[in-house]
Amino acid sequence: MTASIDRDAARSGEARVAVIGAGEMGRTLIGGWLDAGAVAAGSIFATAGHEERIAAVGEKFGIEGAVDNRRAAEFGDIVLLAVKPQTADQVLQEIGDLLHPGQVLVSILASVRTSYIEDRVPAEVPVVRAMPNTPTRVAAGMTALSPGRFASADHVAQAERLFLPLGRTVVADEKHMDAITGLSASGPAFLYIVIEALAEGGVKAGLPRKMAIELAAQTCLGAGKMVIDTDRHPALLKDEVTTPAGCTVDGILRLEEGGLRVTLIKAIIEAAARARELVPDE
Repeated sequence: MTASIDRDAARSGEARVAVIGAGEMGRTLIGGWLDAGAVAAGSIFATAGHEERIAAVGEKFGIEGAVDNRRAAEFGDIVLLAVKPQTADQVLQEIGDLLHPGQVLVSILASVRTSYIEDRVPAEVPVVRAMPNTPTRVAAGMTALSPGRFASADHVAQAERLFLPLGRTVVADEKHMDAITGLSASGPAFLYIVIEALAEGGVKAGLPRKMAIELAAQTCLGAGKMVIDTDRHPALLKDEVTTPAGCTVDGILRLEEGGLRVTLIKAIIEAAARARELVPDE
């Protein structure tokens, strides 16, 4: 069964977006676009490997979908590749002959280089590699973009317009994308552990759990906003909180004693290294 809506419901002049692979990240982006009003439901087409998944996605978001990736390739002005990296070759062989230079192929596949995709698409299709993270779902995401050989500044701008309503974007050299994957794509998981640990500390100190979680989460959100909005180094902002002989410096000493700083650095390095291992055979 295929979820379907009238394509005439699409916004006038709006780029149509085909999401090939409505998995966790694909659904996250679709939900983010719809909530932000960035893309109309009638301008989105999604695919998945099972009819049940497509029916569920169609019912949840009110979008059109199918198990046929070729239909998606024909639909989209922007084609978002969101399948598993290990299936990239198979999917590109399936849709490659339908893609053309008038489209933009945006890949969110970890580790898969733009050259890998370009080598498997007959036409000189502009490819933009993107690495978003899950907070895009609540318009607080971070997405890095890297253009391929045939992608112009206009093509990057098209991709950027897709992700800006979901948070912030940066344009980066592709050589940095594995490190970005380890930092901003994996980073939310690390910070959830930090939030959980801060909340547990609050509970240990006598706070109700729900209050402790809210205090911890908002504190992390606020600290990040301070870094972004003030454009100041986090060490300087830390020093402003750390008054002489105060309670904060005692807490920082305990963090340093426990190796939090080194552990987080190693977590990023390990995640980035793992990202490099996901690269399909050339």
